[in-house]
Amino acid sequence: MIENSVQGYMASLEQQLTADGCATHWEDWSSMAVLVGRRADFRVRWMATRVHLFTVAAAMPEITRPDIERFTRRVLTYAKANKGGLPLGSQTGVIVFPVLVGERVDPEAVAWAEEKQRGEFACMARPVVVGVARQRVGFYSGNPFFGRVYASYVNEKGARYFLGEGAS
Repeated sequence: MIENSVQGYMASLEQQLTADGCATHWEDWSSMAVLVGRRADFRVRWMATRVHLFTVAAAMPEITRPDIERFTRRVLTYAKANKGGLPLGSQTGVIVFPVLVGERVDPEAVAWAEEKQRGEFACMARPVVVGVARQRVGFYSGNPFFGRVYASYVNEKGARYFLGEGAS
């Protein structure tokens, strides 16, 4: 269920991340308070790969498509720089949820987030746009060709973190 305020949604997201075993903290990104959640998981069925999952969320009064595009690129850069461990592609990968939460959301921003998984080699992004006024969450929850082996994991985390489904 979506909280009816930006602050309520951000607090709920932080609780969901913590309950799922993510380490969380807040950072200041150019005068923007950003919630960072991080966890790493290893599965033999992922071809013995360790995946670093970053959830980075920020509040904005209004969210446009260029906003979520820029934020997604910034979160990908941040995750690659902060993952640690082996180089990307060497039995290690990064998955990010760049999350923008706001009162007003341009439908083009939601459509862009829902369209497809974004990313680069060994580094995938599932942008998330949350409009609290209309209680709408937009993110891709399909099975992409690249990264298909991680799709059920990413889809489960997305439903848990952003829709509150499957939380215990």
